Amino acid sequence: MNITSLRHYRALTGAAALQLFLAVAIAAGGPANGAGTSTPAPSAAAMAEYKRLLAAYLAARAAYDAESDAYWNSIAQKRGSRSGKRASRTPIVLDDYVLTQPPVYTGAPQPVNPAAPKRPPTPRPYVPVVADFVNAAKREFGFVPQQPHSDLDFKRAYAKVALAAGLTKNQIVRVYSFEATGNGTYTVQAGLEYNTPTAHAITAALGYNQLLNSNSVELMAEAGDQFLQALKAKAAQQSGQQQQALLHKIAVVQKMVDYASSVPDDWSQHEALANTPKGLAIHAMNLDIDVGPMLQTEKLLMSVLFARKHGHDAELTAAELEMMNLTGDGSGLDMVVMPQDWRLQVPTSNFFQRRGYEDNPVAQRNNVVAKLIAATDATMDKESKKQGARDLAAACGN
Repeated sequence: MNITSLRHYRALTGAAALQLFLAVAIAAGGPANGAGTSTPAPSAAAMAEYKRLLAAYLAARAAYDAESDAYWNSIAQKRGSRSGKRASRTPIVLDDYVLTQPPVYTGAPQPVNPAAPKRPPTPRPYVPVVADFVNAAKREFGFVPQQPHSDLDFKRAYAKVALAAGLTKNQIVRVYSFEATGNGTYTVQAGLEYNTPTAHAITAALGYNQLLNSNSVELMAEAGDQFLQALKAKAAQQSGQQQQALLHKIAVVQKMVDYASSVPDDWSQHEALANTPKGLAIHAMNLDIDVGPMLQTEKLLMSVLFARKHGHDAELTAAELEMMNLTGDGSGLDMVVMPQDWRLQVPTSNFFQRRGYEDNPVAQRNNVVAKLIAATDATMDKESKKQGARDLAAACGN
């Protein structure tokens, strides 16, 4: 029995709903296809108590779900209203935000069915890692990313590209410090930042700015022509084997751009491509000394350009840029342009989808905009003192 099951029967009410849930929950206690370990049959008293506790839980949970659904529907409606106002240049007012915090479930806990068999824990889903990305590039495109001799070489290449694109030293170093712990290498992946014995990859987020494989595909589709122009300009200055290697890389990147551009320019479409073997191969280009710095830079640059396009010409602080990186450009800009006194009142839930918020303990703890930005700045302050951040700052120069 789970919350998803509860929503499937939302149309039922009162005793009918509780009776159906009780029947489903109790039936679920039996072995499924022989799976699980059999347990002694519970006593009639134990089952009666379970039914009582389950009925209380279902009633409390149904009430919470109704309240929570109404809250998140309001969040979505007001977000859409703000988007429409911004498009029409209509001023946004404080009432365009939900000013209450999301409801929290405080009802009866879900009881354990005494008739349910013991089942082994569900294996953790496998998340592809760097070796998988590299192997995919070799298999799908006959290409192995050209990795640097050292992380410092990558930092120098990244700093050169990012500064030339118009990012500031402050943005470059502090976003890296936040996203890559202040010591992460160009190969750092979410969940593996500290390389402990029990560490495991939690997403495909990779590199100094933690690009997802979906980001890589989207950037290759939207900015791939710029990447190709930069590679061609570099190849024109080379000769011999170096030039030939670059020409081969250009041909591979062109194929990747073509693949990434084979679907409409839509996040869900890019996300679907990103999880194919070719999509994982594109993600591997974050490791390439020529292409990787451009991908990592472009992710931040697009947010800067988005802000300018929508009339915000002031330089984004690193924490403001991170808000756009964290919640998406539209929601992030919402926070950036917000008056300071509003930041103390507006809950962070306004800028997340429900699932994203519920999976983000930082946004829940720092539950208004001012707190979230302050917490981000504090983390940047701390992590920017580490050696990796100091090396990147040195690579950026004065």
